[in-house]
Amino acid sequence: MVQLIEKSKRAAKPCGSTKSARATKAKVAREVPEAVVESKAVRVKIAKLPATFSSRSLEASFVHFCQLVVPEIKSPEVLAKSVKRMLAEEIEFMGRSDFASPDASSNIFADGLLLPDLGDPMNRTKTPDLPPHLARLCEAKLLSAEEEHLVFSRMNYLKFRANQLRQELSQESPDCWTVRRIEALLKAADWYRDRMVKSNMRLVISIVKKFVNIQNSFDDLLSDGIVALLRAVDKFDVGLGFRFSTYATQVVRRNSYRRVMDKQKERQRVTLSVHEPGIDISDEHRSPSMSEERWQELRGRLSTMLDRLDRREKLIIRARFSLGGHRRIQTLQRLADKLGVSKERVRQLEKRALDKLRDMAELSPLPESDV
Repeated sequence: MVQLIEKSKRAAKPCGSTKSARATKAKVAREVPEAVVESKAVRVKIAKLPATFSSRSLEASFVHFCQLVVPEIKSPEVLAKSVKRMLAEEIEFMGRSDFASPDASSNIFADGLLLPDLGDPMNRTKTPDLPPHLARLCEAKLLSAEEEHLVFSRMNYLKFRANQLRQELSQESPDCWTVRRIEALLKAADWYRDRMVKSNMRLVISIVKKFVNIQNSFDDLLSDGIVALLRAVDKFDVGLGFRFSTYATQVVRRNSYRRVMDKQKERQRVTLSVHEPGIDISDEHRSPSMSEERWQELRGRLSTMLDRLDRREKLIIRARFSLGGHRRIQTLQRLADKLGVSKERVRQLEKRALDKLRDMAELSPLPESDV
C-alpha cells in the first residue's frame, strides 16, 4: 500500500495538471485490494446496527451470543414469517418499575456478561441418596437468596427488553437484526429459567413422592411436577420478598393433589359404569360360594351380549372395562386416537353400548341360582 502511494506521488510530479493528478489518484484507488474495501464496508455496517444495551461490555457479550445462537435470516419469506409469528405471540414476564430506567441493564448485569461464565453458575453437587437417573436431575446447586433474586431479575428483564423490540416490528418493513435480537433475548431468558428449574428439582422430587400410589406412578407425578415448576418460575414475582421455594412448594403440592383426586374420581366413575348394564357380576365373582358352573354361565352370557354390539362399541366396552385381552383400563382420549374420532364421540359410543347391554339384560334376565 505504501509503495503504491509513493509511486503515485512520483508519477504526479512531472505532470503538473490537476486533471492528471485526479486520474492518477483514481488509478491508485482502483489498485487498492478488494479485501480492504470490503473490510471497511463491514465495519461501517456493524457500526450502524442499533444497540440493545447501554453498557458496552454487555452489548458486546450480547452480540457475540446472538451471532452464536441465532443465524442470519437471508430469505425474505422466512423473515416475514418470523415477524408475523412474533407479532402474534405475546411475551409474558413479571415487570418491575425500574426496568424502564436507562441504567437498568447496567445495574442488573453489573458484571457486563449476558450469561455467567462456565466457572461460576452451576457448580454440581453430588446426591448419593438418590438413584443415578434422579441424581443427574439434582446436580445443580441450590441458589442463595441473592442469586435467586439476580436470576429472576435477569430473566424478566430480558423478556421485558424483547417485548420492547417486539413492539418495534412491522410486517411492512421487517428488520432482520431486530428479529435476531428478540430471539437471542428470549433464548438467554430461557437459560436463566432452566437454571432456576434445575436448582429446584430436589424440591419437586421430595413433594411428589408423597403422593405415589397404585393409580399414580412416581414418573407420572414427577413429569406433572416439573410442568408445575415451570409455570411457577414464569409466575413468580421476586419483588414480593419471599423465597421461590415457598411459592413453588404450594404450586407443586396443589398440582399433585389435584392429579391424584382426578384419577380417583375417574376410577370411581368407571367403577359405577361397570354396574350400569345390569350385569353385576363383581360381587358374585368375589363370593367364595359361587360355583364354577355359575361363573362360566355369566361369562358366556356377557360374551354373547358383547357379540351383538358393533365393532366399535365392542372395542370400547372391552377397553374401558378391561375385558378380554385388555389388561388395563383405556382412557377416552387414547381410544379416540385409536379410532380416529373425538373424545366426545367415544363417550357417546360408550353410553350407547351400555344402553344396549342394559336392554339385553332386562329382556332376558338370568335365572336365580340355588348355589
